[in-house]
Amino acid sequence: MPRKKWMIIDGNSLINRTFYALPPLTNSKGVHTNAVYGFASILLKIIEEEHPDYVGVAFDVKRPTFRHEKFQEYKAGRLKMPEELASQLPLLHEMLEAFGIQKISLEGYEADDLIGTLSKIGEEEGIAVNIITGDRDAFQLASPTTCVWYTKRGITDLDKMDEKAILDHYGVTPQQLIDVKALMGDKSDNIPGVPGIGEKTALKLIQQYKNLEEVYNHIEEIRGKKARENLEMYREQAVLSQKLATIVRNIPLDINIEDFRLDNPYNERLIQLFQELEFHSLLEKVGGQSSEPVEEREEVEFKTITELSQLQKLIQDIKKDQILYLQWQLEGAEHYKRELLDLSIGLKNKECFFISFDELSLDILLKTMKEVFEDKTIKKIGHNMKDLFVFLQTQSIQLEGIDFDTYIAAYLLEPSDNNYDISVLSSKYLSKQLTSEEQLLGKGKSKKSFNALTIEEKSHYLMSNLQALIRLHEEFSDKIKQQKMDNLYYEIELPLITVLGSMENLGFNVDQRELEDLSKEFGEKIDQLTMEIHQFAGEKFNINSPKQLGQILFEKLELPIIKKTKTGYSTNVEVLERLKDKHPIIEKIMDIRQLTKLKSTYVDGLMTIIDKDTHNIHSSFNQTITSTGRISSSEPNLQNIPIRLELGRRIRKVFVPRKPEHYLVDADYSQIELRILAHISQDKNLIEAFNHNQDIHTRTASQVFGVPMEEVTSLMRSRAKAVNFGIVYGISDFGLAKDLNIPRQEAKEYIDRYLEEYSGVKSYMENIVKQAQKDGYVTTLFGRRRYLPELQSRNFNIRSFGERIALNTPIQGTAADVIKIAMVKVYDRLKKEKLKSQLILQVHDELIVESPQEELEQVKTIMIEEMENAASLDVILKADINWGKNWYQTK
Repeated sequence: MPRKKWMIIDGNSLINRTFYALPPLTNSKGVHTNAVYGFASILLKIIEEEHPDYVGVAFDVKRPTFRHEKFQEYKAGRLKMPEELASQLPLLHEMLEAFGIQKISLEGYEADDLIGTLSKIGEEEGIAVNIITGDRDAFQLASPTTCVWYTKRGITDLDKMDEKAILDHYGVTPQQLIDVKALMGDKSDNIPGVPGIGEKTALKLIQQYKNLEEVYNHIEEIRGKKARENLEMYREQAVLSQKLATIVRNIPLDINIEDFRLDNPYNERLIQLFQELEFHSLLEKVGGQSSEPVEEREEVEFKTITELSQLQKLIQDIKKDQILYLQWQLEGAEHYKRELLDLSIGLKNKECFFISFDELSLDILLKTMKEVFEDKTIKKIGHNMKDLFVFLQTQSIQLEGIDFDTYIAAYLLEPSDNNYDISVLSSKYLSKQLTSEEQLLGKGKSKKSFNALTIEEKSHYLMSNLQALIRLHEEFSDKIKQQKMDNLYYEIELPLITVLGSMENLGFNVDQRELEDLSKEFGEKIDQLTMEIHQFAGEKFNINSPKQLGQILFEKLELPIIKKTKTGYSTNVEVLERLKDKHPIIEKIMDIRQLTKLKSTYVDGLMTIIDKDTHNIHSSFNQTITSTGRISSSEPNLQNIPIRLELGRRIRKVFVPRKPEHYLVDADYSQIELRILAHISQDKNLIEAFNHNQDIHTRTASQVFGVPMEEVTSLMRSRAKAVNFGIVYGISDFGLAKDLNIPRQEAKEYIDRYLEEYSGVKSYMENIVKQAQKDGYVTTLFGRRRYLPELQSRNFNIRSFGERIALNTPIQGTAADVIKIAMVKVYDRLKKEKLKSQLILQVHDELIVESPQEELEQVKTIMIEEMENAASLDVILKADINWGKNWYQTK
């Protein structure tokens, strides 16, 4: 009698894998669906081909586990889940329930531990267990009756790793892999291991000595002085790493294996869900009927390029047309190192071509197309051109002639939207609506990942998007013109694509030794603070546990209870601020929280994302995220490194030039938003102050408090500064009172006096809100729009929020435009003067250029000239410049 079969799925791992393996998909309502679609495809494949008796999906819980208690920095620095993926998790859980598939999660344990325990139960019951995961950690669970299906690429390429396969591949048993990881560590999980011991050495040691204990019993035999010294020095760390790497297999679970039995997975509930998500081809597999309106489908006519001669002929046509529509597919979680999977091309006459990488290699394509990509006279039109620019630069190809980007155009037209996928834009602006599967496959009906589709299926998908691109180009060109954003689009936003793409590829060099030293120092400070907190408390407890901390503060130390939550006492930052003077333990707790965040997020976190080839950190610069037009940075967010605390500022020390003889040059706009306020409001006092190079906060203090400028105290200036910047953001007397810790009436008097002295600002504040209510939007000096539906709300709070945005957006948005103009001008000037210096970073109102010593003076001149002349205002723009051997020294 054949063994019963149990499929155990690592839910978090698989949903991540499908999200990054498939193109972005949405249904006609704009709901993201690609990860759920991929997950569903895998489930159907398993059910059809494996006929499992039991299926279970294990999930992590967003809470600390026992591993965090052993090692606080475990998994520190993990990047936040993208919103496009996070929004699909509820859909995934709903789908699993519709299938009738049992889910399991448990606080204090990871999915790996649950899978380990379930697989052991299965083995004891004599069941054949198959674990599906994208995490190699599960390899330690392989046994004669347990096989690990590892998703090594996409969602269909699986390695089936049983006990024999692991022994053949690694030369060690599954259980010995735990000790291999104990020695080599794991950056993705922040398991420290032994510094200097890589996978090759770790495998060799375990193959020779069988386990970690025997490695240390034979430490004197180990060749290589440095390796031996590190093993001796970091013995405790290796033992800790062994514990962290070991999957728990004996969790006391109150379950019955029959709970996981798969009965009637294809049911009405699943059919209804697939219809809502518009998974039309999957509906056919589960017994439902597709509701897609077949009569509205348009056949996509295209030609497939399979031979070099065809490609060369196409290039001649492109050169004649001098225009090129591009649609491509990139794959990979790291934006800086994604792989080009496929490419389609449209000509001036709307003729479309699909280039098959199944027939022509990527290398041949790139070598043949290089001259076209680098020809400035050939206009390129695409969707999210920065992605293609970044990829081509990694292949030593400079994309020139970017003429239109529908992604950027859509952002300018609707800056508050959060989804600019071409499928969503097609649904919104064009008559034809694309369903989730049309986005993935055109008219194809495959259940595979993009990389595993047939030529016809791939081409249908790209051709569908290519046709949408051509039509959106026409639509958006007209709208940009109608809304008088031509200059903003063609002179600022489009050239910025090249600047940001170049910055992403260059990255920012990191001194890893300095980073390691900082991590060690912060760790020692955290240990010291932990000891001091425990002494104040009179006992050891988990400081990171709100429950335990609340019990210590409010029950044992009997501090006044400020706020209670459903789960106990609140210990958030506001509560701690109010308890500051009540007990010395509070300041220590606030310090350790700040230090822990700095260490895990900005020190250890940075360590995990240093590129192993370039030794740089390659941040992604986002042009379409903020409604105000500001550029944002992600993975990592280099704009968010905290600089208010000295410890935070010190993190900037790790950012250094690529070469010892180079410098970092940092130019920062001085009070740009207040200067723009002066220009927009035409306030005479503000304009005079800036054009006479007066300290604006001292002058404001003088006028608000009625004293001569020379008698202004530091407290007066500090409060005037809060008023100056508060006015820009539409601050209320309540908000100012809270910021300055003063009575509300006193705050109101400050604001009233300010508006009396700066009457132009007062008029601006009144008029801009009225104009916004009339127009429905506000604009920057360069024509950037932001729509304000909040102003029509009946809800007072929402309407007030809209009024604050109306006040601030023209100022903050204009500042964003100015820094973008400066970036383009500095980048172009460095290229024009053929300098080796390169623009590498933008943070709010500052630009950073890496410069060889011999170009230093020239670079300083260029940055000051281009930044201070980026816009013509009634007040002078001023940029402060500093330079040094690391980022810290430039501030």
